[in-house]
Amino acid sequence: MTNNKLLKLKATNARKNLLKVVNYAGAGHIGGPLSAIDILTTLYFHEMNVDPSDPKAPNRDRFVLSKGHSAIGLYCVLAEKGYLEYKELFTFDSIDSRLQGHPDMNALPCIEMSTGSLGQGISAAVGMALGAKLKNEDFRVYCMIGDGESQEGQVWEAAFIAEKYKLDNLVVIIDYNKLQQYGWPTIDNHRLAPNDNLEEKWTAFGWHVFRIDGHSYDEISKTLSEAKTIKGKPSIIIADTIKGKGISFMEGNYLWHSKVPSDEELATALEELNTIGGVEQ
Repeated sequence: MTNNKLLKLKATNARKNLLKVVNYAGAGHIGGPLSAIDILTTLYFHEMNVDPSDPKAPNRDRFVLSKGHSAIGLYCVLAEKGYLEYKELFTFDSIDSRLQGHPDMNALPCIEMSTGSLGQGISAAVGMALGAKLKNEDFRVYCMIGDGESQEGQVWEAAFIAEKYKLDNLVVIIDYNKLQQYGWPTIDNHRLAPNDNLEEKWTAFGWHVFRIDGHSYDEISKTLSEAKTIKGKPSIIIADTIKGKGISFMEGNYLWHSKVPSDEELATALEELNTIGGVEQ
């Protein structure tokens, strides 16, 4: 059973720390990490077989953040899980920090793959899942990609190979917040993503497709469980999310893709999150 109270607590703490760290560092992405945090929290606190005391355990489940620019969101969830101390978050993006703007697997043991060049992380995840199959190992591989990233050709090359080798130990999650870095300008100045027809595309590539609310812990956890029952093909979870989720003046605003909040904006955002819950670190 999903412990929604725990997940909400951890996700709220992660959102607070994310905002504090980006404000302190004067750099970093906000919109995409905020849209992904509920999924990341459910993966690490409910779904995946992982142990912070043994980050390289052979039988651990693997997670690859293919949309590597959202690394600060992942770091904040990892801190909640106990992989790092909270104070280390405030070294983010500084020289010699283990927490760079994109994940570095050589710096942080719990990072499975260095990512940032869009489209490449999913290829690594496919390789991990294929390796598990060839070695008869039973760990599962999870990978998060962005909706903008899904326009990269390499994503579809990886999708083709995953289906070819029937990688039913692989689950890819699309953080479908429908708002890329600068959106897509239209005549009336609204910014809309292209009509990607993602469900039809992934179905055509032979994947089992789920569509969920990416901020519903019940839907996320239920779908991750259902994905384990799918045999003979990989699974894709198209998670409808809101960019900037949790902060009213950031939600759905493309300007917050990588904007640094001022001290005043930070205070306002933290006040909103305090009404939700969580524990200040």
